[in-house]
Amino acid sequence: MNFVRSHGSAVEMRAAAPCRVLMYSHDTFGLGHIRRTRAIANALVGASENVSVLIISGSPLAGSFNFAPGIDFVHVPSVTKAENGQYASATLRLDLDEVTALRTALIRETASVFRPDILIADKEPTGFRGELLPTLDLLAAHGTRRVLGIRDVLDDPATLRSEWHEKGAIRALIDRYDDILVYGLEAFYAPLEGVPLPADVARRITYTGYLRRTEPGGPPAITYPRMTRGPFILVTTGGGGDGAGLIDLTLSAYETGLPILLPALIVFGPFLSRTQRRAFQDRIDRLPNVEAIEFDPRIERLMVKAAGIVAMGGYNTFCEILSFDKPALIVPRSKPRMEQTIRARRAAELGLVRIFDESGDAAADSRAMAEALARLGRQAPPSAAGLPTLLDGLPRVTEALFAGGGPAPRAEAAAFGQVGA
Repeated sequence: MNFVRSHGSAVEMRAAAPCRVLMYSHDTFGLGHIRRTRAIANALVGASENVSVLIISGSPLAGSFNFAPGIDFVHVPSVTKAENGQYASATLRLDLDEVTALRTALIRETASVFRPDILIADKEPTGFRGELLPTLDLLAAHGTRRVLGIRDVLDDPATLRSEWHEKGAIRALIDRYDDILVYGLEAFYAPLEGVPLPADVARRITYTGYLRRTEPGGPPAITYPRMTRGPFILVTTGGGGDGAGLIDLTLSAYETGLPILLPALIVFGPFLSRTQRRAFQDRIDRLPNVEAIEFDPRIERLMVKAAGIVAMGGYNTFCEILSFDKPALIVPRSKPRMEQTIRARRAAELGLVRIFDESGDAAADSRAMAEALARLGRQAPPSAAGLPTLLDGLPRVTEALFAGGGPAPRAEAAAFGQVGA
């Protein structure tokens, strides 16, 4: 498998022989993993007509998204996570051990038949409950290049170190992976800084930058409310399974009656419970300047239209805020992980977003949120921070995989240092 640059561009590649890429996205909760995986897969097949990408996903909504020619996916049985952090089968009437065994076998058999040149595992070195380990060993015998891709922030260092040690993830990363791609910038945050890695493993890390998103083509997936014909605030919770707090806070702000110039469109997310959705819709029906939709697989279109975005600050939404250069107010969650809080605070330090910290006093938070929403339309977009190379992630991923690129250039560090790094 040899790749050469065409026309001097790092993203225009042509393969001298067909290349097969297997992407593993465990998807136990939410939409983040499958959406990140899809963005990378689309970039890879766009780099060469000889590339085929097969995605293994546990997301029940993988089929809701459009994939470019050259991409297909295999769905493994879904699992779900309860509020207490415990996992269970999402649909099959099997216990978790049986579901995990089934997923493990399906993943290994898929890899055995597909025989990929490259494996890209998303976030979890061992996979869900170790389900990826047999496949990693199988592919090592086949000579497959095994790559771990992780987002910019995973969790606070102490928690991550403890969790990965318990899972055997650190040992798997050392013994079973050839390369590590971080979909962010080291000057923004170094997600593995607290993980004890040998020097030779640390040298395998490439920081790519964030993954730029674009507005999808084709007809809209749903009918948008009339309010979207003018300026509005988009409130998005991602998958929605843990977004009830953000929706409640936003509605309480509009319920104060304080002047908020822009109306709000709330996207519930497909995993918000029916009970919560009905309760929120009852409140929305009493507000003249708030509407809601359940889910839009092409939510990028709404982001392009919006005057500002209110979100919890997950990785994909952060990439979209940067890509579409939208003023954003982030209300991060701190449980079960500190990921969103760490990302939001760092982004706020750099002038990319504003962050809303809840005080715990419901009435005071409602008023403060109303004031924050009123200011959102006048807030500067991320581009005003003047930070270069933020969104070079997709071409750098392509180059690292197909052109044998080493660690990505780090010229951005000086620029970040000027803004409070």
